[in-house]
Amino acid sequence: MWESSETSPPWKSWKKYKINLQFPKKRMKLEEIVEERGEDRLSSLQDCLLLEILSRLPYTKDAIGTGTLSKRWKHLWTWVPSLIFSDHNLPPWEFFSFVNKTLTQCRQLKLKKFEVSIFYDIQSGSQLNNWIHYAIRCNVEELNLMIRNVDERDKFLLDQCFFNNSCFTDLTLEGCMLNPCGAISWKNLRSLWICEGHLNEDLIENIIAGSPVLETLVLAYCYGYKQLHITSTSIKNLVVHGYYLDPPNYEDDDLTHIIEINAPNILSLKIEGNLWQWKILLVNVSSLVKANLDYTMFVYHETILEVEEEKLKEHILNLSHVKELKIGFLCSKVVSRLEAKGFVFPSNVKFPHVRSSASFALSH
Repeated sequence: MWESSETSPPWKSWKKYKINLQFPKKRMKLEEIVEERGEDRLSSLQDCLLLEILSRLPYTKDAIGTGTLSKRWKHLWTWVPSLIFSDHNLPPWEFFSFVNKTLTQCRQLKLKKFEVSIFYDIQSGSQLNNWIHYAIRCNVEELNLMIRNVDERDKFLLDQCFFNNSCFTDLTLEGCMLNPCGAISWKNLRSLWICEGHLNEDLIENIIAGSPVLETLVLAYCYGYKQLHITSTSIKNLVVHGYYLDPPNYEDDDLTHIIEINAPNILSLKIEGNLWQWKILLVNVSSLVKANLDYTMFVYHETILEVEEEKLKEHILNLSHVKELKIGFLCSKVVSRLEAKGFVFPSNVKFPHVRSSASFALSH
């Protein structure tokens, strides 16, 4: 169990890193733009454009802050179709109060996006479910739940109504427990991102069967499954980003753990992150056009170097039919060792971030 951010496992910041990439490190506040360029220039814009500007601000609290600019801006934020909340640097009671007050003031009946990032304990469950119900009543299209669990044994349990909803088009579920009682029905879902979730083969099959137009499936540090059997013709993009041991045992020497991927219709495959002991076996990916391998097998075992080399070689040879195969930074040391042993990489293999790293690793 990790008790502080300093000792948290590396994947805890992975999703947050992805989100932060969407915004430049240095940006002007809207108040600074008004002061520098004059309010009249912004006031001349139609409300729909101003709402679009407010929707692109990082958090809803930033949009609310624009209410001080002028009378016209005072209530404009209440019509913004995107609501984004984070409990960063806020005590729980203050965060709950802020979100609840904000939702009572919102006038938008149709939400494009609803996002909550929060440290969760079991007392927070009813509040979270109330917010999710609010978003569903507003027919939210994109729902992002980033739940950082205080106690890994008490993950946030999604309400049953969550699993039968046609308004979702994009879902991000981090730190949530998926336990549907019946068949899932996400008829309009196109993108699904699950992070740190316990999944088994039956649940994955339920998700895929209930998502007939799903195009992109991302599994990030999920655990519990041994097979990914994806025969859906709609799913074109599959990402496996790491694997979370259940329960964690970082000194386990067993290198026989295998995850089978049988996905004959996908066009793009990414295998990334830390796989720990797990080896991925590509059973059928015959339709692949693009693939990206950027992973490491971080285990305490004397033969791990040979295992890594054989596994990367196997993946490369099994993906010889792919038009473009990219090898990423995390594979750089393995690439250098294979080169030193005379392995000839096929012409479809690209090294956008590896060559310099591999040369360095080889010299050391």
